[in-house]
Formats: sequence, C-alpha cells, structure tokens
Amino acid sequence: ATVAGVEENDMGGTSIRVFDLAKTVADCFKYRNRIGQAVAVEALQETIRSRRAAPAQVMRYAEVDRVAQFMRPYVQALM
Repeated sequence: ATVAGVEENDMGGTSIRVFDLAKTVADCFKYRNRIGQAVAVEALQETIRSRRAAPAQVMRYAEVDRVAQFMRPYVQALM
C-alpha cells in the first residue's frame, strides 16, 4: 500500500517502509528547523539537478506537508 509517498513492503515477514525521494525532500523542508535550512535547500537542489524527481512531484508532497508556500521560491529558482 502507498500512502503519501510511503510504500510498505514485506521483507521476510517484516514490514518495512520505503519513502519516495520527492516526499523525503518535502520532509526536509517540513523539519528544516531541526536539520537546518541549508540541508533542505541542498536536498532540493540535488534532487532537481540530478532529475531524480520532477519539481511537480516535490511540490505535490510539499502541499501534503504544508510547506508549499515556503518551498515554491526555491523550486522556481531551480527551474
């Protein structure tokens, strides 16, 4: 089952959660006060530059995490 970028997989009877990269980047912005804003911005830059996730995907999870307004200028600057 996939819920907001989190996929649960069964590995030998143990349930593990795998997070979508775009969700992880949005979470970095959500928790930027704990991990540092520079870390969040660098995660976004690296993800967009390497094309491992589209800006639209990242922004979709930013909406879910309620950080879209804060993230939007950073995403626009990278486009």
